Amino acid sequence: MLDPGPFFHGTKADLQVGDLLTAGFRSNYRPEVLMNHIYFTALTDGAGLAAELAAGDAAPRVYIVEPTGPFENDPNVTDKKFPGNPTRSYRSVEPLRIVGELSDWVRLTPEALQEWRDRLAAILADERGVIIN
Repeated sequence: MLDPGPFFHGTKADLQVGDLLTAGFRSNYRPEVLMNHIYFTALTDGAGLAAELAAGDAAPRVYIVEPTGPFENDPNVTDKKFPGNPTRSYRSVEPLRIVGELSDWVRLTPEALQEWRDRLAAILADERGVIIN
């Protein structure tokens, strides 16, 4: 096992305990890409950032999830950007089950969120900002 968890997934979707998150949806960062994996992290701040950056106008949410099958390190950040896996970011082709929702995660300030959006836009504008799908 790569990491014992607990695990988190950030999104703007309104989900319930028992719901399954699956691959096959458009990327929040490159909407022309259909994702082959579902992504999650063992860090609440990472899930919170993903929730804040997710597409849509709904409120960002952080869910506690459990993988239903094997998972691997997320190659989009592991080794490609950060040696090892300090972000504790993972992905799976198998669904994630919602087991709860966090209500006390730390939200980004509007300024910090804009900095992240600007940084992401610069990465995506660079042809090397490819998603390993």
